[in-house]
Amino acid sequence: MRIVKATQSYETWLGKRIVLLPADVKRKHAAMAEGVFPFLRATFYRWMQLWPDVCEAENRAPEILGVGDLHVENFGTWRDVEGRLAWGINDFDEAYNIPYTIDLVRLAASAHIAVHAAQLQLDAKDACDAILAGYKKSLETGGHVIVLAEEHPWLRSMVTGVLRDPVQFWAKMDALPTWKGAAPNSARKAIERMLPAKGLKYRIVHRVAGLGSLGRERYVAVAEYEGAKIAREAKAMAPSACVWAAKGRVSERIEYEQIMDRALRATDPFVKLKGRWIVRRLAPDCSRVELSSMPRERDEARLLHLMGFETANVHLGTARAARAILRDLAKRPRTWLHEASTKMVKATMQDWKQWRRGADS
Repeated sequence: MRIVKATQSYETWLGKRIVLLPADVKRKHAAMAEGVFPFLRATFYRWMQLWPDVCEAENRAPEILGVGDLHVENFGTWRDVEGRLAWGINDFDEAYNIPYTIDLVRLAASAHIAVHAAQLQLDAKDACDAILAGYKKSLETGGHVIVLAEEHPWLRSMVTGVLRDPVQFWAKMDALPTWKGAAPNSARKAIERMLPAKGLKYRIVHRVAGLGSLGRERYVAVAEYEGAKIAREAKAMAPSACVWAAKGRVSERIEYEQIMDRALRATDPFVKLKGRWIVRRLAPDCSRVELSSMPRERDEARLLHLMGFETANVHLGTARAARAILRDLAKRPRTWLHEASTKMVKATMQDWKQWRRGADS
């Protein structure tokens, strides 16, 4: 099934489960034509369709509760229950039981693409080696939560330099248009349960964000609380695209909360699944961190090593995962991750070129 047909099939399937916003779906389609990296981020459904054939050997691997839609810009910061700045994987929309290799290869493929686009300066093979070394280290040592307090000063300085200025952040939030339609009562109730006080007056705005989830309903409540602004976002949740790729032969259970609860992760008290909505706090220090916003002078190998480490932190949430994965890794060639991610990048590039031709016609 080619990319245009696959996209139509997936969106038809998704539209039977949640409300899709036509204007945002159109924005997503346009963004997919702009570059390979946004295309990769927007098309996890296609990745899962291609994966079993392109990476047949890698598909035969121990299963874990994995991220699915993992890439080098699916990492960010948040405040834990102690108010400390934590860092790690930022989005679990596509979480599902998958071979552990999917998360690693997708992360490595995104690094390949970032190198090609000059967003990363190191060699693609070195990037893969750094990811795999970090991943194995976490498995071998039992992993640990990544809090940017006493440890990881190099990362703290890298990400705190890009934390958005509160004045600019709230000016942008205030500039967002008020949602003209009626937000579902379930979304309003989900948001209100996550506000710090009952009865707060708020304005619902429309926010365009993400790529994989672009097109879903998103409702952001902006309010005043104790002299400053706060915001909570409710995003519609749907079954992972893994279900679509499996042609409905698997469970449609949403695993967002399960993967966060099981992972070695600093608890974010402001992310909760409320019915069919994932609700989270929006703030200058609670956001995804893009490569383009980081300092030019940075230790990229070290950053990718920690991304690999954090990926294993999540995989360790699956009981007895470490031993099974390490045993499987020991059987694989040293360069397997580079080779597998190269194959997936090639397949993704072919799809992107085909999508662009369709967009230009």
